[in-house]
Amino acid sequence: MTDPCDLSAVEARRAISARQMSPMELVTSCLERIEDLNPTLNAVVTVARESALVEAQRAEKDLLQGLEEGILHGLPVAIKDLQETKGIATTYGTAFYKNNVPKEDAGIVARVRAAGGIIIGKTNIPEMSIGANTVNRLFGATGNPYDPKLTCGGSSGGSAVAVATGMATLATGSDHGGSLRIPACFSGVVGHRATPGTVPHEGRTITQTNYSLQGPMARSVDDAALLLAAISTRDSSSRYDPMSFPLDVNSYLDLEVPSIKELKVGVTNDFGGLLVSEHVRREFEARVGYLKACGAQVVDISIDLTDAVEVDWQLRSDVFATQYHREIDGFDETFNPNVFRTYETALATTVLDIARARRKQIDLFRSFAAVFEDVDTVICPGVSVGPFPWTNLHPLEIDGVAVENYMAWLGLTSCLTVVGHPVLALPSGLDATGMPFGIQCVAPMYRDAKLLGIARCLEETFKSSPRYSPPRPDAEAIRSVDPQCREAGKAAAVKVARELQ
Repeated sequence: MTDPCDLSAVEARRAISARQMSPMELVTSCLERIEDLNPTLNAVVTVARESALVEAQRAEKDLLQGLEEGILHGLPVAIKDLQETKGIATTYGTAFYKNNVPKEDAGIVARVRAAGGIIIGKTNIPEMSIGANTVNRLFGATGNPYDPKLTCGGSSGGSAVAVATGMATLATGSDHGGSLRIPACFSGVVGHRATPGTVPHEGRTITQTNYSLQGPMARSVDDAALLLAAISTRDSSSRYDPMSFPLDVNSYLDLEVPSIKELKVGVTNDFGGLLVSEHVRREFEARVGYLKACGAQVVDISIDLTDAVEVDWQLRSDVFATQYHREIDGFDETFNPNVFRTYETALATTVLDIARARRKQIDLFRSFAAVFEDVDTVICPGVSVGPFPWTNLHPLEIDGVAVENYMAWLGLTSCLTVVGHPVLALPSGLDATGMPFGIQCVAPMYRDAKLLGIARCLEETFKSSPRYSPPRPDAEAIRSVDPQCREAGKAAAVKVARELQ
């Protein structure tokens, strides 16, 4: 892939500012890539072709007139279909809202536009964005760009695939228990889950929480930092998020990147015993060995976050009861079973259960925070298994151990949601099966700029190895696959929902 849409966001911005490429040329290239690959992958569910071209023309005119450029000026950005877009359908991945066309942008979208970004379309999600497999009965499944028969993860799956394949230069996502990180790892891109409150979210339903976070997806750390700077900018909507705190977004644009030989890296492959496949353990250990050979100081850390899985399940119940108690009676039997299961758990959960979970949460946070007294960052695998067929709601077993529910296989990401530290999903080449493999990098609270700098160091280190260099999908291989994600995915979503009722 060597078209304008394959440029990194930083490269594209540089070319646009130098008048070496026009916004129209870049937007057109992305639209052509959508037309080429989206019929197979089904990543972009609503293409904003007309408005994107109009915005590109306006961006070109502003350049010619010498008007001030925003940090995203002229860059096509795909928006997760959970985030409201003025004049562009926002369905939340469900037929209940298939005709919903918002009159106003969500805050994150408004900040993308204010920075000069061009909204190119909306990306696929699970129904109501609940689940780590991007498939719903309205639009069907989104296929993995390395094997469209397999899942790309979720819930920000469409955004990850759109960025990985050049359908958009950047994309927005969101994260509960891993919704930015899982699809980033499965699709070979970067996803950044910032410290809670970094990205203002005026639509949250609970005042103080590690859930309902929004963030960037990109092909590189620098690109993710660029979008993070735009969507973290404080504006008029920020006052409606009680978690929004003062920060300097310029710190994301001027990263301090350490040398690999200066880094002290804490390592764990399962946080004390979480469910992780042997395949993932081997792949992760190979990458740890490579970093050590490159000069990193590797320290095996002893930290037990296994209780975080149960804490997460209880706290999610609290979140779901708050978010859905006004609407749940209006959903039919084919609605996302993940929502029903979590809501039913909420109704059976006592106040004391929630209190115990919250008390355990602060204990886990403090024990994990103490780790950073001895290391600069903690790394771990991104997902406990490799991509599986999107016809399954989740993997049915891991190395012979049954997966109890749709969250049981997500301990590696959900445990980090519970403790709340910033996490970046970083691609690190392909695994033994030819699928992308990603790691999670963690830093202390409120040190997102430090985390981005460390991740940039690790990214550069991996780039120096053909085996671990960030991958790129094969467009010809994608084109050779029969387009099945859309219609077959719709049928699969309905079938799975009925089987689980």
